Amino acid sequence: MDSPGPAVARDEELRARLAAGDEEALAEIYDLFAPLVYGLARRVTADAEAAGDVTQEVFVGLWERPLSFDPAKGSLRTWLATLAHRRAVDWVRRESRHRRPPPYLEREGNGHPTVEEVVVEGELAQGVRRGLHALPGPLREVLELAYYRGLTYREVAVTLGIPEGTAKSRIRSALARLASDLEREGLST
Repeated sequence: MDSPGPAVARDEELRARLAAGDEEALAEIYDLFAPLVYGLARRVTADAEAAGDVTQEVFVGLWERPLSFDPAKGSLRTWLATLAHRRAVDWVRRESRHRRPPPYLEREGNGHPTVEEVVVEGELAQGVRRGLHALPGPLREVLELAYYRGLTYREVAVTLGIPEGTAKSRIRSALARLASDLEREGLST
């Protein structure tokens, strides 16, 4: 039987040291991978402060739950990059919900919507409400949690007690069905 390669052995050793509470192991990992984690978070968020926060979250998470990293499933580098990417995407989603101005504020001129724009937006909102109510319960439930309560797909999964993949799949299915309903009504955006 082949022995693990040097990178796998190093990852296993670092994981064991972290699990034992060795702060030096965390410092080594940070020195090795902080530029990768920060750079990836910075590219995704386009925000230096957010990238710093994501970097901190990733390494604090590793320190608090070192056994969540499994060297048998992949390298520490890949695992940290995946965590950084996921947390950065979650940050972008949260921020986009909070920072998105109402459509009429993005208009040129006096910033006020025309009568036609108000009517179209009202019809679209009504179409979305009709489509949402027409969805089967599980699909409606995930959309309400994700879009009206602002939960991430992970939070939706925890709230409903379902696997993350199921939550993602239901959200995608619900959005596709809602878009199809709106298109049939001539209300596509």
